[in-house]
Amino acid sequence: MPTIEDFKKFEFKIAEIESAEPHPNADKLTVLKLRVGDLQKQIVAGIRLHYTTEELKGKKIVIIDNLEPAIIRGVESQGMLLAASDETKLTLVIPEREIASGARVK
Repeated sequence: MPTIEDFKKFEFKIAEIESAEPHPNADKLTVLKLRVGDLQKQIVAGIRLHYTTEELKGKKIVIIDNLEPAIIRGVESQGMLLAASDETKLTLVIPEREIASGARVK
């Protein structure tokens, strides 16, 4: 079971989606270009069946910012977004109020 010290290692931040494109090699994945403060990052997320690329642009989401990069179906992913799901739906974890990109989630 993870400890509180394990949990503290993760950096949760607000990111703004600048662009979203279908993954070239996977039907369920989307490639997102994000603004996290002054930095641009790319993540690959399994949200393609739940969100169109048009509705993702401009959204602010919560990400784990300090994960080691991973190659997912040939595309680099530099973090992970947070989402909730049940048997039929998936929804992104988004801030309730306006807040700057790069803000830490505590």
